Amino acid sequence: MPLDFVQLAPELGQFALILSLCLSTALFLLPLIGAHYGSQLLMRSGPSLATGFFFFVAFAFFCLTYSFIHDDFSVRYVATNSNSLLPIQYKISAVWGGHEGSLLLWILMLAGWTLAVAIFSRSLPLDMQARVLSVMGFVAIGFLSFILFTSNPFDRILPLPPQDGSDLNPLLQDIGLIIHPPVLYMGYVGFSVCFAFAIAALLTGRLDSAWARWSRPWATMAWGFLSVGIALGSWWAYYELGWGGWWFWDPVENASFLPWLIGTALIHSLAVTEKRSLFKSWTILLAIFTFSLSLLGTFLVRSGVLTSVHAFANDPERGVFILGFLLLVVGGSLTLYALRAPVVKGSTGFGLFARETLLLGNNILLTIIMIMVLIGTLYPLIADALNLGKISVGPPYFNLFFLPLMGLLCLLMAFGPMANWKRTSGKQFITLLWKPWVISLVIGLLFPLFYRDTYEPLAALTVFIASWVFIALVADIIYRIRNGSTLLNGLKKLSLSYYAMVIAHAGIAVTAVGVGLTSIYTEERDIRMEVGQHVQVVEYEFVLNKLVKVNGPNYIADEAQISVFQDGKFLRDMKPQKRRYLASGSTMTEVALDVGFFRDLYVAMGEPLTDNAWAMRVHLKPFVRWIWLGALMMAFGAVLAVADKRYRKAIKQEVPVDMPAGKLVNE
Repeated sequence: MPLDFVQLAPELGQFALILSLCLSTALFLLPLIGAHYGSQLLMRSGPSLATGFFFFVAFAFFCLTYSFIHDDFSVRYVATNSNSLLPIQYKISAVWGGHEGSLLLWILMLAGWTLAVAIFSRSLPLDMQARVLSVMGFVAIGFLSFILFTSNPFDRILPLPPQDGSDLNPLLQDIGLIIHPPVLYMGYVGFSVCFAFAIAALLTGRLDSAWARWSRPWATMAWGFLSVGIALGSWWAYYELGWGGWWFWDPVENASFLPWLIGTALIHSLAVTEKRSLFKSWTILLAIFTFSLSLLGTFLVRSGVLTSVHAFANDPERGVFILGFLLLVVGGSLTLYALRAPVVKGSTGFGLFARETLLLGNNILLTIIMIMVLIGTLYPLIADALNLGKISVGPPYFNLFFLPLMGLLCLLMAFGPMANWKRTSGKQFITLLWKPWVISLVIGLLFPLFYRDTYEPLAALTVFIASWVFIALVADIIYRIRNGSTLLNGLKKLSLSYYAMVIAHAGIAVTAVGVGLTSIYTEERDIRMEVGQHVQVVEYEFVLNKLVKVNGPNYIADEAQISVFQDGKFLRDMKPQKRRYLASGSTMTEVALDVGFFRDLYVAMGEPLTDNAWAMRVHLKPFVRWIWLGALMMAFGAVLAVADKRYRKAIKQEVPVDMPAGKLVNE
């Protein structure tokens, strides 16, 4: 009897991964050797090898997905993370719901970025392109070796596979799992391209502004994806975990935030290196650190050293592999940096109030914030390893340092767009910014008076800072279009990259409003609710009408049917649930939300107290949607920046292809 594809898929996927490792090894060696010896044949092999690498990884990913869809429980990973009752959309997302599959998703993203570099960097000097692809191949070798030797998703359970699977963690049976990990990994892995450009620049010795111009759109896109990925994780935790929070300074949350902070510094530093040929060594270092922090996040999540709702709790031997690879990448990169970077000299000066100075301040503040978050994240692990006891570092520590530094960073943001390169007079700043300052101050001081009965000074400060950023941007736009014949003509003259900066900075202001006002004005009630009981939260009244049983596709649930009234008028019905999943017996809270632009109503069921009474959590969360709206604005700004015609046009041969390898253009 012939074997069908369901039976063959795991072996074919395994074989595809082995071929991918062979191709990534060739991608690492052949273009690098070709660039060293000047062989165009070997250098031109890079794009073809990158295409093959992507094809076989994608095929392996398809094979694993096929096994999930067709309930092949002879595959250990499928049996551990799926069940025959699981809805089809969750069977697909379960592919990356555990350690092995999420690692395969990581490698698929890496293969996709590598193929994109091969396609869109054809106009680069051939030896530069070859070295960039070679570095990407080296990174791929590390992760493919990791998945094949320690975390194989195609391992079989033979000769007696289970009749059904253990089920996917109920926390992950949600649309959040479908979209959050792929987007987050696109950001994480995207910074490998910036890392590859930085290492290639060090290898070639071309530490000029050209490499910054080539890598800048890649850094911007990776940063945009990571911004959306972090926001999606926050949104998912907010409505799925049932406690109503959107950020808790969890170590795994911090693991994604660390590369975002340094990535933000990187995209600003790249702008200075491209425009003014300054900060060249520093920009290289930022590119190395950004990707290194992405690898550190991978280590923290997969090593077993953390206990977190977000972490993959695996055996520490896997963590040793990642730690070794991390040390190899960081150590090798910094060694190469130490050998190459000191020869780079920047002879261009700039004044105290120049844009360069402000961007340098931006970099310093972001780096300090990153170090503060890194210390708070790693200190408990280090203390435990040194037998200093179990130490917990929570929100009070992070908020003590993070909030003032971010507030200072937002205050400085208003000056950056208005500053000139090289030098800017203090009089220019005063002329352009005194009105925004006054308007922002008035708005900040008045807002708490009109919003709530109690005056909150922190709310006034939050609104002032956000208004300052936003109104200063408006003032800068007005200043730039002042000589246009009409408003429309003036706006047309502004570049896409300028609009990208405006939207991204405005997104920071919007997120700041969301974070500040949600933290200050949230109203929470943890109460006992009986059928017929009324609960008042500010102007909203919640009435528990009845409790019912609900049958889902793979769960049964207790559902509370609650009517909500605003100032005595019926607003809507809300139906939170407490679910019990049939396969695993796990219970899960399904919150009910009434979302709005200025507030969310949030209701979650706790535990049953009597036959007609439950513990309930009722929240009013003002401006919480602004947190995620701001992140989307930042990501849209990133898209606009990459769409600028400077990046759409092919980069001409600014550096001769036949320049001898190792010749330093800065010497």
